[in-house]
Amino acid sequence: MVTYEFSRESRILTPGQFQQVFSKSSRFGSSHFTILITKNKLDKPRLGFAVAKKRVKLAVQRNRIKRLTRESFRLAQHDLPNIDIVVMVKSGIDNLDNATINKQLVKTWRKIIQRHKP
Repeated sequence: MVTYEFSRESRILTPGQFQQVFSKSSRFGSSHFTILITKNKLDKPRLGFAVAKKRVKLAVQRNRIKRLTRESFRLAQHDLPNIDIVVMVKSGIDNLDNATINKQLVKTWRKIIQRHKP
C-alpha cells in the first residue's frame, strides 16, 4: 500500500545533512526556485528548506511557500528517486499565487524524475 505521509524520516534535519547536499549537489531551477539534489543511501527521497529572510521578508509568506512545497513533495515522493532535496527560493516568489508556485514545483519534480531514470 502506498502512503502519502510526510514523516520525520522524509526531512533533512541536521546541519550535517544540509552540508552534504550543499557540498556535492546538482541544481535544478525555475524562475523562482533553486533546487539542490544529491543521492542518498536511504530508500526514499528527503526534503529540506533554505528559505532566506533576505528573499522572503514576511514569516507568513515563508511558511506558505514551505507548506506548498511540502505538500507538493508529499504527493510526488513516490515517483522521485532516492535523493536529498534542498529547496531555496529566489526573490519575488512571495508575489506568486499558490497555483503558480505549485505548477513550478510539479514541473521541477518532473524534470528531476526524467533526469534520474534508472
